[in-house]
Amino acid sequence: MADDGGVVDGSSLETPGWAVRIRRADGKIAGAGILLSPDRVLTCAHVIEDREARFAAEFVGAAPGLLVPSVAAWVDGDAYVPNTRDADGDPLGDVALLRLEQPRPMAETTLLYRLSAPNRAVQMYGFPYDHNGGIWFRASIVGGCGRDGQVQLSPTSPGELASPGCSGSGVMDTLTGKVIGMVLSGISDQHGNQFSFMSPAETIVRHLPQVRRWTRGKAAVDDGLRTTRQDTAEALLDEPFAQRLADWLQNDGQQVKISLVPAGDAVRAATLRRAITLADRELRTAASVGRASLDPPGTVPSAGGHDLAVDAARLTTAEIGERIAERMGLWQHPADPVAERIRAADVTLTLVVVGVDEAADPPVLLELLKALHAKGNRLLLVFRDAGTVYHRARSELVLEPERERRASLVARLEEITGPLARALHEGLGAVRADEVRPADADLVRAHAALAALRLGQAAADDGGPHPELARYERLARRVAARLTRTVRALDALRDRRDELEGRLRGYHDLHLNSVRGNEEDLTLDALRLRAHELLRARPCDVKAAEAAVEAYTRRVDRRAPRGRGHGGASAT
Repeated sequence: MADDGGVVDGSSLETPGWAVRIRRADGKIAGAGILLSPDRVLTCAHVIEDREARFAAEFVGAAPGLLVPSVAAWVDGDAYVPNTRDADGDPLGDVALLRLEQPRPMAETTLLYRLSAPNRAVQMYGFPYDHNGGIWFRASIVGGCGRDGQVQLSPTSPGELASPGCSGSGVMDTLTGKVIGMVLSGISDQHGNQFSFMSPAETIVRHLPQVRRWTRGKAAVDDGLRTTRQDTAEALLDEPFAQRLADWLQNDGQQVKISLVPAGDAVRAATLRRAITLADRELRTAASVGRASLDPPGTVPSAGGHDLAVDAARLTTAEIGERIAERMGLWQHPADPVAERIRAADVTLTLVVVGVDEAADPPVLLELLKALHAKGNRLLLVFRDAGTVYHRARSELVLEPERERRASLVARLEEITGPLARALHEGLGAVRADEVRPADADLVRAHAALAALRLGQAAADDGGPHPELARYERLARRVAARLTRTVRALDALRDRRDELEGRLRGYHDLHLNSVRGNEEDLTLDALRLRAHELLRARPCDVKAAEAAVEAYTRRVDRRAPRGRGHGGASAT
């Protein structure tokens, strides 16, 4: 087992010693598990099904020959949370801990690690039906799903979808070599999309607190940012503020949110702690998962709404940076400045920093936050007063990027309603395409969005976020993609029309070179005239013209003298 916090050295081609194959009493493979200690195996509750039954835990990575070590196993007391559904129908739980009858060597075990989830490349070792000896499969983390804190995985290739026999597999972070969660299931929906799901370490620990002893990495929320008993007892809640925080934590489209929570405002401070606690996979309570309707509407964020919440008071930028780097799993090259490691990282996270202006060096911290912003990280920044650092942060992280974002969107909508729309109309005027989806409604929506943005841009005096900006961006992406596909389809039809015109001319020349004397073929002439008229019509019905040209060329071929090819050359 690698030392805590280090990078695993070894080939991912090897079968990991911690990978456990779980077999039922009837001999069928039920799924996989993770060896956390010499006598404990973590797996999915649905793999066990009958919690009173005994199973065989098989250790394929420890088999030097053909004989695979097998140890009897059963559910460890009450360490069993069944696979159920919450009030919204989203999956919940599905974790269990097995106790082994005989211990395994400590060297075969692994630990769970708390790491930020978004955009991580991961790999798993499971036992699907066609690969009972085990096989690696790869994925990338897409994001959270539901209120339980589960995470969606996108398979690297269609063949790497988690299938029966993979449930309970350890999810290993490719960058660090650490096991950061457990595979729950894999599905293919009615549209052909394929998804796998996992429970991160924090979600597992919340359901099975006894697993905390085998979990490493600092918790995502600093102690001072957690809900207190006093917060709960006094029911301190600023409901509008809570709703705005929940919206942002559920990704309302704003990359950066800046809030003021003065040191003396107990209600606003408690509301902030509540949002941070509810959005954490490990701290979130069972009541918040299953009975969100008991809270004020729109104030309960989903678990996993943030990846790290830091209390910046009295901390240096270097200390805060190391906290962020650790959460990202940036353990390589520790001698390099933390800002450089963060700039070079491919992973991102949703970060909450409370008390930015209370840090030991706020201006330096702001530079680090700007580097995080430039890499696409989401930032919730909380200030104690509206001083110089607050106004600088608002200007450099919200207002200026927002103006650039609006300008970029306006340029894109102008491209859609200008050159792209003209190309569409030119194409529709040149060729007829019954299968082309009408684009009038898309263009009307694009024009309306452009007009609204121009009006808002002229009226705004602070450059603040436009309430519909994210929606307009989605509209622009969708409309641009549709119109581009349509224009390409029309261009292909125009190219085909040009090919048919060339083919018609070529065959007409062939016919003129092959006629004898004043021989006439009125039917052939009529076929050519019909094809010519269809090709010259605007818009051209390419499908009908293609059929007409084909009819003409077939008749020319039948009339061509024996031994003559299409180009009139002598055959050999």
